Amino acid sequence: MTEVTPRQQQVAAFIAALARLDNAGRARLKRNAGRTLSEARDVHRIFYQALPREIAGRPEEESYFLIATLYPLAKARSDGKTLGATLRTVRLLRESTSIDRRFQALLDSELDQLQFRLRQIVRLIAASEQAIDWGQLLNDLLAWNHPDRYVQLRWARDYFVGLPATA
Repeated sequence: MTEVTPRQQQVAAFIAALARLDNAGRARLKRNAGRTLSEARDVHRIFYQALPREIAGRPEEESYFLIATLYPLAKARSDGKTLGATLRTVRLLRESTSIDRRFQALLDSELDQLQFRLRQIVRLIAASEQAIDWGQLLNDLLAWNHPDRYVQLRWARDYFVGLPATA
């Protein structure tokens, strides 16, 4: 049996709070997709009520906010599937190699560039009627700047391994 860390508990509680939001709350969050917390309008109460108390005021707050604003854009699931694996499914369904370039740009992004690029990717996933494991995505964003870049490497493996080679 694996032990659940405090961070995993915080992430799970946050995702559960987002799932309980009414349509109006989700619409407000959705209108702020792609914005930073300081740029956001008419959404602070909703966000901070969902945010675990231990995270408030910490640097991770922006990653939580990004997930909160993207959450209403696509269906949720909780199977541990990475965004790379989900996007691979989308690529195979659409038979489009142009997704490769967008995904590579996402992998090469710094944390502060993710709002725009991740919003585009999430909309693409939603348009393909695929769901996202929001808890897994948030955990991955929280580790995005790790010096080993293990999140980006895992996403790349999940996306590219086994795809036909392209120029």
